[in-house]
Amino acid sequence: MAEDALSGSEPPLLDTGHPHSARVMNYWLGGKDNYPADRVMGDEVIAHSPEIVEAARADRAFLVRVGTHLVREAGIRQFLDLGTGLPTASNTHEVVQAAAPECRVVYVDNDPMVLAHARALLVSTPEGGTTYVDSDLRDVDTVLRQAAGLLDFTQPIALTILGTMLHIEDADAYPTVRRYTDALPSGSYLVLGDSTNTSDNIVASAERWNASSPTPVHLRSPEQLGRFFDGLEIEEPGIVPVPLWRPEPYEVGAANADIDAYCGLGRKP
Repeated sequence: MAEDALSGSEPPLLDTGHPHSARVMNYWLGGKDNYPADRVMGDEVIAHSPEIVEAARADRAFLVRVGTHLVREAGIRQFLDLGTGLPTASNTHEVVQAAAPECRVVYVDNDPMVLAHARALLVSTPEGGTTYVDSDLRDVDTVLRQAAGLLDFTQPIALTILGTMLHIEDADAYPTVRRYTDALPSGSYLVLGDSTNTSDNIVASAERWNASSPTPVHLRSPEQLGRFFDGLEIEEPGIVPVPLWRPEPYEVGAANADIDAYCGLGRKP
């Protein structure tokens, strides 16, 4: 059964005067959990990079494909999701528990608004489990300790990090991901995807974002994303634009290779 990680927690304080990436993403995906500052910034980014909404939807579609693959083809039943973001459609636990109801999912985020909505994330299948760790993902020891309340770290785990590491500078980002993958047993997986510096439009959008948001973004190249998979076996088709990672037959003709967001899947030997 799902654990309630929020009992007795204090009501979170929300900063609604500045745009926040989780709320802007929510806006792009058609959600309602956003504020005027988020919508203004979201529209400004769209003005520079009209394809950003398509990229956000493609990222969510990738989560569905890779989550389903990990459950059905790789036999994974445990997931650690770093940088959860706001619940929309096709959240990690919904995807994997639809494929295997006994799957267990631990979400990690320290955003006040995500915390306020975390109870929605905790709705699990009776056979499985879903819980939430309120922590900065860079506090690896705390995250792993609390995640171990639901996940068995002697069995393979899929670590999912989507649209998250671009908010962390290289000096912290690479060592943080490595500490997580080092803590996982053989047969575990890393799922990672992020916006990339692959066009002038997205670079200009990032500069505009950084001028207005207290949480700057750090765009990387596909090759730099590949460094997160050091020591892992990257599965086919490699580090590719998110629509091109094993698209379903009905998606092939519509896949846009020019989207400035790349992803990959790596297995720990």
